[in-house]
Amino acid sequence: MTPNQLPTTNDHRLVAIRAENISKRYSLQKQKTFKEFLPALIGRKETRVQFDALSHLDFELEKGESLGILGKNGSGKSTLLKVIAGVTKPSDGRITVEGRIAPLIELGAGFHPELTGRENVYLNGSILGIKRKEMEKLYPSIVTFSELEEFMDQPIKFYSSGMYMRLAFAVAVAETPDILLVDEILAVGDQKFQKKCLNRMAEFKTRGSTMVMVSHSPDMVRKYCTKGLVLQNGKQLYFGDIKEAADMYEKMMEG
Repeated sequence: MTPNQLPTTNDHRLVAIRAENISKRYSLQKQKTFKEFLPALIGRKETRVQFDALSHLDFELEKGESLGILGKNGSGKSTLLKVIAGVTKPSDGRITVEGRIAPLIELGAGFHPELTGRENVYLNGSILGIKRKEMEKLYPSIVTFSELEEFMDQPIKFYSSGMYMRLAFAVAVAETPDILLVDEILAVGDQKFQKKCLNRMAEFKTRGSTMVMVSHSPDMVRKYCTKGLVLQNGKQLYFGDIKEAADMYEKMMEG
């Protein structure tokens, strides 16, 4: 068994994501300006403060399940997605993931503004670990999905923000992933294109992909998710049935 491979449970359910007591701690600058920092440094006063973005999270997601992560701004939702994606490591605890991840987080982060849309598709594909021959097969469907046929040979520095995000989304969902991570990225165009994005995610779900979604919409997670995780100030308030999680989040937002 490889280090990143998860064992099956006793009843032969395959676990896709397992978080074991994970925490993420950041060290922040206490003084806001250099004028405040220098006297503190000379006077040997504390210049750093510890901040727990995540604190002792425990949950397990089986292959094919979908998890909605809910919480107010600053609750640690996006940090958790980055930990699952491997973008950042937990300070404590252990996160284990089985399968190829498609992280819809900070879409287009690997795009180069001077390159054309076509060149960026191949560049981003290589970053995602997709071989060039495979990208050649996927390229036509990527262009069709993005609806940017007329602009693929133009440098993306001339793209609008909506066009940029549509191309990035099309590349990210070109292949069916084992695990799909979604971080409030559906502001990628008009309502028609947003519906297309949601339909693609629903397709992945029917094909057995595991999905983790961050959203501020209780209705959306009720529709697309089977499990819910509610966070508050980096702490886990609830993990379980999505209806219970969404109801708890709505009450939290009302309070």
